[in-house]
Amino acid sequence: MNLLAVATDPAVQLTVASGGSSAVKLFLLLTALSFASAALVSITSFTRVIIVLSFLRQGMGTPTVPPNQVLIGLALAISCFVMAPTATRVYAGALQPYFDDKISPGEAMDRASVPVREFLLKQTRGEDLRLFYEASGTARPAKADEIPLTICVPAFMVSELTTAFRMGLFVYLPLLFVDLLVSSVLMSLGMAMIPPALVALPLKIGIFLLADGWHAIVSSLLRSF
Repeated sequence: MNLLAVATDPAVQLTVASGGSSAVKLFLLLTALSFASAALVSITSFTRVIIVLSFLRQGMGTPTVPPNQVLIGLALAISCFVMAPTATRVYAGALQPYFDDKISPGEAMDRASVPVREFLLKQTRGEDLRLFYEASGTARPAKADEIPLTICVPAFMVSELTTAFRMGLFVYLPLLFVDLLVSSVLMSLGMAMIPPALVALPLKIGIFLLADGWHAIVSSLLRSF
């Protein structure tokens, strides 16, 4: 087949204007999916949720219960619930018009960054933003929508770690108090040979269930956003 004839045939066309061809869209979609794991921990609520749940499991003294798969699944479910309004705005305002060839890839990125930036800044502490502005040597803008994602994302991650460890500490301390109380009681009764964890574990599980602990933990996580 004459390649020159195929190339000059007016019936053979590749649309790259505005939205681009289906192949280009598929390529961009697969590229975005390759960064899904990085986006999950950097611009969503997943990091805070999984850290708090890890503190809970460590404080309960059950390092393998719930299993990692269950814990990650619960964190993903909570994160999907929290991020649903933002994801809906991104899809309606950026992805759907781009897939319909109504806007260019650059405009789609600009539209998608608006709801993402709003979510990030809502959860980011001012001192963390100042830290990265001082480190970059740039002046802080007057409007929030002028803050670039290169500043928002790392500041958000630092704020999330701070918030997650703070919440984890409040979860861990009551459980630690039960361990100390059981250990002191066993020592005072002369039962030093009995491992305190053997007695503390059912007590902590019972107290946790009586207090409807899973509901309280998930409720606190949801309200924190």
